[in-house]
Amino acid sequence: MDWQFVVFSVFGGLGMFIYGMTIMSDSLKRIAGERMKAVLAAVSTNRILACLTGVGVTAAIQSSSATTVMLVGFVNAGLMTTVQAVGVALGAHIGTTMTAQILAFKISEIALPCIAVGAGLQVFAGNRKVRNFGGFLLGFGFLFFGMTLMTSGAGPLRESGAMVAFFTRFDASNLWGIIICILVGAGVTIIVQSSSVTVGLTMALASQGLLTLPGAMALVLGDNIGTTITAELAALKTDLPARQMARTNSISNIVGATYMVILFPFYYIVVVWVTQNIFGVGPPELLVDGAKPNIARYVANAHTIFNVINTTVMVAGLPLLVRLGAALTRCGKEGGCGQLSAPVYLDSISNPTVALSQSRKEILRMAEISRDMAGDVFSGLVSRQPEDMGRYEMREEALDSLQKDIHKHLVKLYGEQNSPKEERIISTQMAMVNAIERLGDTTMNIAQLICYAIESDIRLSDEATLDYKEISSTALDFYELVISGLKENRTDFLPRAIELEKQLNDMRLNMRDEHMERLRTGVCKVEQGLVFVDMLNYFERTGDYLLKISRAWTEEAATGL
Repeated sequence: MDWQFVVFSVFGGLGMFIYGMTIMSDSLKRIAGERMKAVLAAVSTNRILACLTGVGVTAAIQSSSATTVMLVGFVNAGLMTTVQAVGVALGAHIGTTMTAQILAFKISEIALPCIAVGAGLQVFAGNRKVRNFGGFLLGFGFLFFGMTLMTSGAGPLRESGAMVAFFTRFDASNLWGIIICILVGAGVTIIVQSSSVTVGLTMALASQGLLTLPGAMALVLGDNIGTTITAELAALKTDLPARQMARTNSISNIVGATYMVILFPFYYIVVVWVTQNIFGVGPPELLVDGAKPNIARYVANAHTIFNVINTTVMVAGLPLLVRLGAALTRCGKEGGCGQLSAPVYLDSISNPTVALSQSRKEILRMAEISRDMAGDVFSGLVSRQPEDMGRYEMREEALDSLQKDIHKHLVKLYGEQNSPKEERIISTQMAMVNAIERLGDTTMNIAQLICYAIESDIRLSDEATLDYKEISSTALDFYELVISGLKENRTDFLPRAIELEKQLNDMRLNMRDEHMERLRTGVCKVEQGLVFVDMLNYFERTGDYLLKISRAWTEEAATGL
């Protein structure tokens, strides 16, 4: 047996298959991605409609991983609820089986023409849509050509007794054999992060007689578990609801694979019956020159049937499934485990007075998020541990999202018959929201500087470190003053706010001058100087925004509304 041919063909074909899958999926996302995002964002609370949306979107972009990652982002941004997103994700499990169904067709002879036409369109077409269509054809061609290479490369393995003995271990004739197959399928899918790739590899090996249908079906069950890793990874640094959505997505396939193991003999009977009686395909284990020409369709149908059955079951019990996912999701560092980016108080605008009271509470909550973000970030330079800075990126995104939601809430109030006092308060609250959002941007800039200093091993001098501790402590004192004034709805803290803002300005000037002297005498280096001076500027800007919030809040509080 020519081992070089086997290795090069199987792994080269696998690489081409993965590359083709990536190109095809990326091209489809560019063609229909924005429309698909709009469709996902408009999903209703109807679980069946949500599921059908997931089927359609994933069938269009040919990637359940892309769909679930988008869903994680939407939940994290507060655009969808966990229940809505899980409903769509369940449908995505069905939509992704389209790839396996297409691969089961014997159309590998069109692979090279697709590559030729697709490459031509990609290189020579001037229209972007045509180039994207060319990318789809190119990926489609690579997909089938890679499948052909894997199948032909695996053929000689039938001649090796050792390899045949190895693959006979994937025997699903007993419970232990099924579990081994599921674990292997899940492991391989976690590595390549694509169930379509591992299903394609399973079909190639089975077509060469190296896997039985029960073994291939058990591997496919594992593929469906492994594919959920992409959403889990995408949700690592997100709010709790987004993590719950990813965890619920994983649980749905784990539970599905578990009960399918128990019902495996019946699962096998259903797959065989559907394939033979509806698709008109011959026996799965039929051998022709040592190969199994029919088994690919059985494997593809096993993939689809599992997901259709499991999705039906999970959609029927969706509320229970979501509660289970929530119970098995660990709360992160964010106190109270709430969804930062989703408004808490903006419920009703039927009465302007009530609506303005709601937005005032949301503004206070927004200011507290900004304060917590600053407290964690400012500690990072001294500890030199990026993880000490908390999930500052998530908090900054939450501030951006809340700014938009509060703005929408306040803009709607302009349509009411407002009194002059109410109009002034609306304008004042908008100014506060903008200032708090800019505070988040400024703190993000400080966090990025700290990360740069840590990664580049830039260390401030002892004098500069003491200055940093002093100015950051003063900025945090300013935060606490403003938060306290907002909570107590006071109007008497403005003089102290003006004093702290002036103090931060004076600190920046004095510390900058002292630092320039250290640069001149060689105590500090240029890189240290650039980082430190930028930080001083950001702290001064922090004081400016906090003073704007103080002025606006005391002006609103003075109205007595």
